[in-house]
Amino acid sequence: MGDFYGGLELALTSLLVSPDFLFRVEEAEPVPGDPSRMRLTSVSMASRLSYLLWSTTPDDGLLAAAESGSLVEDSGLAAELERLLASPRLETGLRSIFADLYDFKQFDDGLVRKDALLFPAFTQPMIQDAKEQTLRTIIDHLMRGEDYRSLFTTTSSFLTRRLGVVYRVPVATQSGWERYVFPEEAERVGLLSHISVNALHSHPGRSSATLRGKFVREVLLCQDIPTPPANVDFSIVEDTTGELRTARERLEAHVTNDACAGCHVLTDPIGLALETFDAIGMYRTEENGVPIDTSGELDGVEYDDAAGLGAALSEHPALGPCLVRSLYRYAVGRSSDAGEAALLELLSERFADSGYRVSDLLREVLLSDGFRFTSGPRVLEDTGDAP
Repeated sequence: MGDFYGGLELALTSLLVSPDFLFRVEEAEPVPGDPSRMRLTSVSMASRLSYLLWSTTPDDGLLAAAESGSLVEDSGLAAELERLLASPRLETGLRSIFADLYDFKQFDDGLVRKDALLFPAFTQPMIQDAKEQTLRTIIDHLMRGEDYRSLFTTTSSFLTRRLGVVYRVPVATQSGWERYVFPEEAERVGLLSHISVNALHSHPGRSSATLRGKFVREVLLCQDIPTPPANVDFSIVEDTTGELRTARERLEAHVTNDACAGCHVLTDPIGLALETFDAIGMYRTEENGVPIDTSGELDGVEYDDAAGLGAALSEHPALGPCLVRSLYRYAVGRSSDAGEAALLELLSERFADSGYRVSDLLREVLLSDGFRFTSGPRVLEDTGDAP
C-alpha cells in the first residue's frame, strides 16, 4: 500500500469480512482407519459444543481440550460434556434453544402488536415480561431436572407486577421477579396458558384458535399442517360483531368447505380450549356475552378446558419424540434425513427412560454420531432456476 495506516485499514477490513470472522466454519477430517467417514475436528467440536450449550465462545478449558485433540475421543468428549452440562451457563444455551423453538424473536423484533383500543393493557414492556416469564419457567423447570412433559401441567411460574395486572393476581414484589403458583381457580395451567403463547398466536384484534392449534401441532408435536388454499374466504371468521358470537360458532361455519375442514379439524379443537384467553392472553369466560365452550379432544383424548388440554398434551406419545427431533435439528444445524430415523427413535427411547430429563437428552444427542460426524459440505440443490 505504501502507507502504514492504509495498509492497516486494508488488513483490518479483510479480517472483518472474512467468513471465518462472520461465521462459525466447521472443519472435518477423515476418521483414522476409516477414511470413508468424516468427523468434525476437535476444534470444531469445541465451538459446536459451546455455542449449543452455553451460547458463547469456548472457555479456556474447552479450548485446551480442543487443542489436545481429546474432543474427538469418546472419553475426552464425555468428560468435557459433563463439565458443560453441570455449569450454570447451561441456562443460557437452554434459553436460546427454546426461544428459537417458540419463535420468540417476534417479540424482540416488535412484530407482536395489538389493537390499543381493544387491549389497552398490552404494552411492549408487558409482552417482553411475558416472554421472559415463559423462558424463566422453562429454564427453572429443566435446570432442576424435572420431567419435560410437566411443563404443560405445572401451575408454578414467575411474575412481575406488570404481568400481575394482566393475570389479575397480586404480586408483592415492587420491581423484578417473584415465584408464583397460580391457584386452581385461576385456570392458568402449563405453558399453553401463558400470555406469551396466546398473544403470539393471535391476531391484533382477536384470538385465533387456528393459530394456537397450529402451534401445538407443528411446534410441540412435529405434525405438518397443510397451507390453506389461496382463495379461502376468511370473512366469517373475522366478523366478530355479526350473528355468530363466539369463535367456535364462526369456525364451524367457516369449515363447511371441505378444502378448509381438513386442516381445521386438526387445529381448532386444540385452539378452542384456549379461547378463555383473549388476544393478549387475559382470562375471560364469555365472548360477546355468550359463554365460551372450551371442550374438545386431542387425537382421541377428550377434555373440558385448557387444563385438560395441557394434561392431554403432556401424555401425547408424540410430545417427547418431537422435542428430540427439534433439539437434534438445532444441535446439528439441519433437519434430520431418512437415514437418521433409527437414531431419532433410539434417542426418543432413551429420553423416555430418563424420565424426560432434557439434560440427559442433550447428553445423548451430543454423544451421538449424528452430532460428531458429517457427510461433508452440503451443496445447494440445483432447482434449474439459476441463470
